[in-house]
Amino acid sequence: MNHYQAARRPTFYFIGVTTGQSSIMKVFPKWASIMGLDAEIKGIDFAPHSSPEEYRACVNFLKNDPLSLGALITTHKLDLYHACQDLFDYTDPYAQKLREASSLSKTDGRFCAHAKDPISCGLALERFVPPDYWRQFGGDVLLIGAGGSALAMTLYLTQEKFGDNIPRRIIIANRSQPRLDSARTLLSGLNGRTQIDYILNPTPADNDRTLASLKPHSLIVNATGLGKDAPGSPLTDACRFPEDSLVWEINYRGDLIFKDQATAQQKKKRLHVEDGWNYFIYGWTQVIAEVFHHPIDAQLLERLSQTAKQP
Repeated sequence: MNHYQAARRPTFYFIGVTTGQSSIMKVFPKWASIMGLDAEIKGIDFAPHSSPEEYRACVNFLKNDPLSLGALITTHKLDLYHACQDLFDYTDPYAQKLREASSLSKTDGRFCAHAKDPISCGLALERFVPPDYWRQFGGDVLLIGAGGSALAMTLYLTQEKFGDNIPRRIIIANRSQPRLDSARTLLSGLNGRTQIDYILNPTPADNDRTLASLKPHSLIVNATGLGKDAPGSPLTDACRFPEDSLVWEINYRGDLIFKDQATAQQKKKRLHVEDGWNYFIYGWTQVIAEVFHHPIDAQLLERLSQTAKQP
């Protein structure tokens, strides 16, 4: 038996680490009103890398409870997928490639797993990466962290449809080797024109050294949970960003030390510093559209974003 209680009304779940601190808990009811959805949101918290049994108990509950409509998953996308893949009736191509699930939903009696990050991170990147950026400047990409977000960004940035407007080099740096090994396996067979390096950086000082090796006009991303799910930054205060580069803190809440470190060098190094707000909006709206079978056009998206910014 598990501790989950059957939903009494249509319910959408947020599976994360500190879900009660997320603004979505206050924002979703406003969004539901705007979209005409009769539904509530509930958070389910797990410690990072929880046991397969814990993930399976949760997913079995969601699959079999009639009024539990689906879920958005952060932090646990890889671990939950690995523990529960046999419970899904359908997995989309991105979920199969990345072996992760960021969205659980029900369609025509089927329990479905989707990986929405390659779509949502792509939409967010398009908001601040100038057109023709990689072809024009030839900068590097440093993704600090080897979790689902880093894999999704690599998949997005190397798509064949972009022709030669792709990074020539992507570095995925992580503090533990197993995630790097997993990333290497999952990302095999991508666009051969991009060199992907997998670097073991156990400490922030190691990341500083990798950062110092980048070309100007690079993209540097904090794809760790540091700043949101855990305190700190993957860099030290002694870090030096490459000039004329794009710096993306994909978290939008918490003590965002990584963003502060970039902002401190913004003027001198001519950096564009981006936070995770648009990623947050696209990530949630992509999943909500899937779970509730409710298309979200550009006009509705902007209304939802503005509503989310209100106190």
